[in-house]
Amino acid sequence: MLRAGIVGLPNVGKSTMFNALVANAKADAANFPFCTIEPNVGVVSVPDSRLEVLSKLSSSQKLVPTRIEFVDIAGLVAGASKGEGLGNQFLANIREVDAIVHMVRCFDDDDIIHVAGSVDPVRDIEIINLELILADLAQIERRITRQRKSAKNDKNAQAEVELLTRISEVLNDGKSARSMDLSEDEQLTIKSLGLLSNKPIIYATNVSEDDLATGNQWVESVREFVKDEDAKVVVVSAQVESELIELSEEETKDFLEALGVEEGGLKSLIRATYDLLGLRTYLTTGEQETRAWTIIAGMKAPQAAAVIHTDFEKKFIKAETISYEDLVTNGSKNAAKEKGLLRLEGKDYVVQEGDVIEFRVGG
Repeated sequence: MLRAGIVGLPNVGKSTMFNALVANAKADAANFPFCTIEPNVGVVSVPDSRLEVLSKLSSSQKLVPTRIEFVDIAGLVAGASKGEGLGNQFLANIREVDAIVHMVRCFDDDDIIHVAGSVDPVRDIEIINLELILADLAQIERRITRQRKSAKNDKNAQAEVELLTRISEVLNDGKSARSMDLSEDEQLTIKSLGLLSNKPIIYATNVSEDDLATGNQWVESVREFVKDEDAKVVVVSAQVESELIELSEEETKDFLEALGVEEGGLKSLIRATYDLLGLRTYLTTGEQETRAWTIIAGMKAPQAAAVIHTDFEKKFIKAETISYEDLVTNGSKNAAKEKGLLRLEGKDYVVQEGDVIEFRVGG
């Protein structure tokens, strides 16, 4: 399951946003189940209107959406990398997530005091990024010390030391590890370290209700500051998300339209996370269930089959495939097959977003 950690300084709206996201997901429990694992962890199902359409075509007994886990990570203060505040808990939790959602305050409110005394999102970003970089530096230094003993007789250990030294030089310049153009092999080498500054990141600029549709000068300052970074910037409003909790689906739609936006924060964050991580969704449908499956862009059919069951990759024969649009337009697989739209794909087929697939596997 995809895990996204929500981080931020105190009083930026991080916990308010988390609570609203999971509460809004719960409101859609009929189609998109929600459950709480721990007080600060919420599992929400990814809204996907295609599931309901396919389930009606197949007379499915149930819908199974793909899911994403949001973790409300303990608030961060300057000095967290040295254990200040809840720093050690913060760092331990963030190492376990696939992506970071960095909540940045971009609203002014005299009743909510900023920990630094003023609203300055770029400064806030720099505070947290610095703590991540300092934590990574300390970890890399420890790893280099251990590996140097082996590097004398081990070429792999020597290559790792050289890579980590190169990364530490970048970190010492105040830049994140993700700013480096590391090869796939290099990424695999450092994967076990879980470097914090190497995590994919989404900057969630938290604005007032009035600024949700257009943003504001603080949002623009964030976009300018991170323009050279491999990151996403999303405009959200914890205030609006809190107001959506008690509304019906129709009321939510009307409210968002009145604000000039098409979707709430949950969908915006999920969409940005999928884009950032290069994720795709394929679908399976039948009388028993209609289900969404998450894969990495570029996966071939046998790899995609392994997401259902690991044995399917080894036993893969063919993938009976049709695009969601073609299936819905024609009303059934048989009708689509008559027009040549239902295909049998082999091991080299790259699965596309929205493919509806039935895998054929050997015994």
